[in-house]
Amino acid sequence: MQPLLTELQWRGMIQDIMPGTKEQLEKEMTTAYIGFDPTADSLHIGSLVPIILLVHLQKAGHKPIALVGGATGMVGDPSGKSEERNLLSEEVLNLNVAGVKAQLEKFLDFDQSKSNAAEMVNNYDWFKEISFLDFIRDTGKHITVNYMMSKDSVKKRLEGGTGMSFTEFTYQLVQGYDFYWLHTHKNCKLQMGGSDQWGNIVTGTELIRRKSGGEAFAFTCPLIKKADGGKFGKTEQGNIWLDAGKTSPYRFYQFWLNANDCDAETWIRIFTFLHEPTINELIAEHKKDASKRVLQKILAREVTVFVHGEAEYHKAVETTEKLFTGQTASAESLSESDLEEMEGVVKINFPEEKMGAGIDVVSFLADTNIFPSKGEARKMVQGGGVSINRNKIDDIQLAIDKSFLLHGKYILVQKGKKNYFLVQIL
Repeated sequence: MQPLLTELQWRGMIQDIMPGTKEQLEKEMTTAYIGFDPTADSLHIGSLVPIILLVHLQKAGHKPIALVGGATGMVGDPSGKSEERNLLSEEVLNLNVAGVKAQLEKFLDFDQSKSNAAEMVNNYDWFKEISFLDFIRDTGKHITVNYMMSKDSVKKRLEGGTGMSFTEFTYQLVQGYDFYWLHTHKNCKLQMGGSDQWGNIVTGTELIRRKSGGEAFAFTCPLIKKADGGKFGKTEQGNIWLDAGKTSPYRFYQFWLNANDCDAETWIRIFTFLHEPTINELIAEHKKDASKRVLQKILAREVTVFVHGEAEYHKAVETTEKLFTGQTASAESLSESDLEEMEGVVKINFPEEKMGAGIDVVSFLADTNIFPSKGEARKMVQGGGVSINRNKIDDIQLAIDKSFLLHGKYILVQKGKKNYFLVQIL
């Protein structure tokens, strides 16, 4: 097995690193932590990078700590935010902490018989015992206002003119204290996180040095971006969550399957545990014939199995084949949930009265705005470029009536090779 940093570097998962970090990791089993912000009762795929960092750390023989921010969640991290966010109530926060904890337990090995068993901590457990006066006296005096003002997360907000509340201003000191507490009580010497956390993390190492004279280290991972400039992890339906109740395994699988070639090449290094020679072979194979989407299929398989397990991955593949490969299943075999969950399919509502006893196919395609005009619809039908409910249509006189409805309310239309529309008759 490669040393941790060597492994992460070829994967493109290192951005900032503190001097001495490499030597510390090579010297001894090192305890390291990452914080998770409980702003919802589930993590989303943006949290996969820190989860994977902890898994790599544990695989390399080190000890991971996952910190769920029950206290810091009450304050709100200003990093990357242009304005103050709404703070959550304690009741909602506790529900979120419980949901996040349950998810993290799926990915790390908590077997206490092992010397590098993972641990879960909640920073509310130590902050609830500290009074405000104790904190500003025993911790606040070690970090100057000038030092805190120099951080990007603070500077950007002040320069942007929106300002920052005292609550958010103190966030880096509160997070810094987490590192100090874990260093003192758990012998934790390393903090990892996204590159937007660098300022908060460095405050922690500085606090440890000034408050106890101890040594602490850090590195960050680049923030994941999409090649087209879109926000990673966002779709038309919103966030891609790790909770199957919020994002179905099928939709989760589809997100990775629909990655463009450039993103797939980057993401297969970051989001899978495949070895470097295997990944290099897959990239070379993909470049020979990108239309086979080799990279996307392997990426989608690996990440879906990691998050949802083998059985859900196979179900997602089966659903994908039913939806998008006309030869394997008739439209009538698709369940309502199959149709409702179709990713990348435009959903259209069409009034029942417009259909009446039947409407000619050209008018139907134009009135639903699948085509901008009847002329274009007619041309495409005559050219064999339209399928309805998986059947190719070539008769422009065909009447679309209630006999076409799937589950009494849907019509599935395909325009060309890749454009799908689900028309719901209301």
